[in-house]
Amino acid sequence: MKKAKNYETLFRSMAKEWKWMFGYIKRYKYILVLYIILGLFASAMSLGASVASKYLIDAVVQHSRSELTKYVCLAVGLAVFQCVFQALSSWLTSVVSSRVNNEIRQEIYSHIISAEWEDIGAFHSGDLLNRLEGDASTVSSGVIGFVPSVFTRSAQFFGSFAIVFYYDKTMAFLALMSAPFLFFSSRFLLKTIRKYNRKSRELNGKILSYSEESMQNLQTVKAFDLTKQYAENFRTLLEEYRKTRLAYDKFSILTTLCLSLLGMVVSYSCYGWGIYRLWQGAISFGTMTMFLQISGSLTSSFRALASLAPTAVSTATAAGRIMEVTCFDEENDADRERAVEILEESSKTGVELVFDDVSFSYRDSETPVLNEVSLCAKPGETIALVGPSGEGKTTVLKLILGIVKPSRGRIYLKAESGNTIDVSDSTRRFCSYVPQDVNVFSGTVAENLRLVCPDADDNQLIDALKAADLADYILSLPDGLNSVVEENGANFSQGQLQRLAIARALLKDSMILIMDETTSALDIDTEARVLKNIMIADPARICIITTHRKSMLKYCDRIYKINSDGKMAENL
Repeated sequence: MKKAKNYETLFRSMAKEWKWMFGYIKRYKYILVLYIILGLFASAMSLGASVASKYLIDAVVQHSRSELTKYVCLAVGLAVFQCVFQALSSWLTSVVSSRVNNEIRQEIYSHIISAEWEDIGAFHSGDLLNRLEGDASTVSSGVIGFVPSVFTRSAQFFGSFAIVFYYDKTMAFLALMSAPFLFFSSRFLLKTIRKYNRKSRELNGKILSYSEESMQNLQTVKAFDLTKQYAENFRTLLEEYRKTRLAYDKFSILTTLCLSLLGMVVSYSCYGWGIYRLWQGAISFGTMTMFLQISGSLTSSFRALASLAPTAVSTATAAGRIMEVTCFDEENDADRERAVEILEESSKTGVELVFDDVSFSYRDSETPVLNEVSLCAKPGETIALVGPSGEGKTTVLKLILGIVKPSRGRIYLKAESGNTIDVSDSTRRFCSYVPQDVNVFSGTVAENLRLVCPDADDNQLIDALKAADLADYILSLPDGLNSVVEENGANFSQGQLQRLAIARALLKDSMILIMDETTSALDIDTEARVLKNIMIADPARICIITTHRKSMLKYCDRIYKINSDGKMAENL
C-alpha cells in the first residue's frame, strides 16, 4: 500500500512538472509541428525503403529488368528523401534549441532576481547557477526533443508493426515479446532513475556552491592556511558525486544489458521464424529481407520509446528543480505610478521617512528582530542607528529598501503635500545604498558608477568621486575613469572601495541615502570630508547610517539605539 502511494506521488509530481513545461512547449507549437511532420516523413521514407527492398530482391530473383529498374529508383529515391528530411530536422533543431535555451535561462534568471529576498535567500548562489545552467539546458532539450520524438518513434513503431502484421501476424507478436517486461518494470525504473537524477543534480549544485564560495574568499582561505583542507573537502565532494554517478551508471548498464539480451532473444526469434517460413516456401527472399529490416525497426523503435522514459524523468526532475526557484511571488513595481508622482513633486523639498509601530521577524525565527519600532526622519536629517552587532540595524535598512516587509506596523514616505506611499520595491527609486560589504563589479570605474545612472557624463562621474574624496586618486591612474576594477575590487584598497561605493550612491542623487558601516575603513579626516560633502550636496536628503564609530555620531541629528529585545530608543 505504501509503495502504491509512493508511485502515485511520483507520477503526480512528474505530471505537475510536465504540465509546467507544456507552457514552454505551447510557445513553439508551430515549429514543433513542423519538426514532427519532418520526423514522420523521415520515418515513412525509412519504412517505404524497407518495403521497396522486398520487391527489389524479388525482382532480382525473378530476373525482371523492368521491375528491377523501377524498385531500384524507388528505393534510392526514398533513401535520399529520408536523408533530406533528417537533415532538415537537424537544422531545425539547431536553430530552435539555442533560442529556447536562452529564453528559458532568461526567464529563470528574471524570476530569481525578482523573487522576494527571503524566498530566494534560502538557496545558495552556486545551486542557483546550477539550476540556471544545467537544469535549464535539460529542460530546453526536453521541450525541443522529447515531444517530437514521442510522435516520430510512435509512428515508426506502429508503422513497422502494421507492415509486419500485414505480412505475418506471428512475427509481429514475436517482435513485441519484450513489451510485458518493460511495462511491469516501468515503475521501478522510473523511480530509480528519478532518485539518481535528483541526487546527482543536488551534489553537482553543492560542488558549484563550494567552489564558487572558496574562489570568492580565496584570500581568507590562504590567510588561514586552509588551502589543503579546502582541496581535500572539494575532493570529498567530487568523490561523493563520482560514487553517485557510478551507481547510476551501474544501474543503467545492467538495465541496458537486460534490454539488449531481451532484444537479442526477440531478434533471433524473428530471424528463426523468418527462416522457417522461407524454408516452407511460405515467403519469398524479398519478404524475408523485409521482415529482417522491419522487425529490427520494430524492436529498435519499441526500445527507443522505452528509452524516452529516462529522458522524461530527467527532464521532469530538472523542471521540478527550476520550479522550486520560480514559484515565488515576484516584485512587480506595483506602486510605480504613485512613487514617480511623489518623487517628482518632492524633488526639491524631499520626503519624510516614517516607521509606525513596526515589528519584524525572519521566517526561520520566532524571536522578533524589531519590536514596536517607531521613528521619523525629516528632509535634511542625518539619523544614526547604533547597537551591538546582530541586533537589527541592517534589518532596519532592508525594511527601508523594501527588501523585507514588516510583520506588523507600517513604513511609509510622506511628501510635503501630505501624500504618502508605503515602502515597497517601488520606493527604492527614492533610495541610494552603500552596503556594509562593498559590492563592486568587474569592469571599469566608469562602468561601476554608471550602473545607477547610465546617462551620466564624465564630469558627473568626477563630481561624485570628488564628493567621495576619491577623484584625485582615480584621475592619477593611467586610464583614469576607464581604469579596470578586478573581481571583487582586488586591485583597490578597502577604503578606496568604500569611497567608490559612496560615489556610486551619490551619483544616483536620491532623497534617502543609506550607509551601512560604510566608513569603517576610512581614517578620521577622510571620513569627516566625505560626510561633509554628502550633507552639502543635497540639504533635503535624509541620511540613514549604521555605525560603531563614535566619530560619526557628531554629524548626526538624532541617534537611535536598537536593544537586544528589538526595541528602539532615541539617545538624547
